[in-house]
Amino acid sequence: MTGSFAPPSGDLLVDARAFAAHRFGRFLVAELRVPHRVLSTSARGGGQREDIRFLANHQSCEATDDRERHQRITSLGPTAYHEEVCREMAVDPGATVLMGTAANMAYAVHREATFDDLRVDVFATAGVAGNAARAGDPAAWTETDDGWQRAAARAGTINTMLLLACPVTPAALARAVVTMTEAKSAALSELAVPSRYSPTIATGTGTDQFCVAAPLDPTRPPRTSTGPHAKLGEIIGVAVRDAIKEALRWQNGLEASYTRGLFHALGRFGLTEARAVERLGDLLPAPSHELLDKNRRAVFYEPGVSAAAHALAAVLDRRAFGTLPAGAANEALRQQAASLASALAARPEKWPAFHAELAGAVDDPIELVLRAVALGWNAKWT
Repeated sequence: MTGSFAPPSGDLLVDARAFAAHRFGRFLVAELRVPHRVLSTSARGGGQREDIRFLANHQSCEATDDRERHQRITSLGPTAYHEEVCREMAVDPGATVLMGTAANMAYAVHREATFDDLRVDVFATAGVAGNAARAGDPAAWTETDDGWQRAAARAGTINTMLLLACPVTPAALARAVVTMTEAKSAALSELAVPSRYSPTIATGTGTDQFCVAAPLDPTRPPRTSTGPHAKLGEIIGVAVRDAIKEALRWQNGLEASYTRGLFHALGRFGLTEARAVERLGDLLPAPSHELLDKNRRAVFYEPGVSAAAHALAAVLDRRAFGTLPAGAANEALRQQAASLASALAARPEKWPAFHAELAGAVDDPIELVLRAVALGWNAKWT
């Protein structure tokens, strides 16, 4: 490849033999210094190509209600918009694959992983606040012969740029996408990211994009496996998972310890902080409710409460997926609710009493949880 890419002043993230990655303004660009085989979701130049020189990610709009930018993008169409963005980046549109997101490029994360002579580099941006979904969830879009129709649009995208330092076969390049996708889903599972379309854990978002590149080096035999059983697949998984988790920490505040909150664990089943505080006002004496209201974080993020809440969520999942019959699931829910109450009260010896008192609330899991909170809070100070 000839010529030199000269981005405006910004950050040089990686300066390697095969590529250089730059971040400037709303853009992150990886310049390929040697020929690569590239597989991508780019609207222009997507699929598998061997003539790509630039991999790019950019912030295309603000995350919430940016109607002006959305209209601008849709009025131009994917090809003209691709060319406009490439002009802004000063790169050749025909030699560039592009990803777009509402995420801030300042939050883009780079991770590398190595084993012996193997190396992978990942650059990720991620947002899941409005668009997280599980594969198989009800879809809001349909493509017809006349174009796209949509019922709704929500913000949230995970964009992943993966560069391999060794040549791989075309089949292994495709398998790298599977490994990368599994790693993305693993990151969302570890953070218990809820789907916005069903009461399940998300596996991605509805607008995720990727580009994967591996050098074309005839002097080296191409690697043939990028699955989890191969070390190359392992380091792909580690780097992608860690990059996406860190990007979510910056973009959405999804730091792992914060996901212990009661509402993070059970929000996908309808439990919100507003609903909890209102209902607890009915279940608690006024002075006790006022004290709880002033100490919400201590109550709703208490580690034992968190453990019980995530266990309750797991029981609800197993019931929905048919793992547990209804009767066994209801008893398991009641047991976990009693554990929640005893953890909040800091009185494990009262578990049997709490279990008995919660006998009539199992038909509504959210009501069960809130009754357990009220029991535990009352018992803590009496």
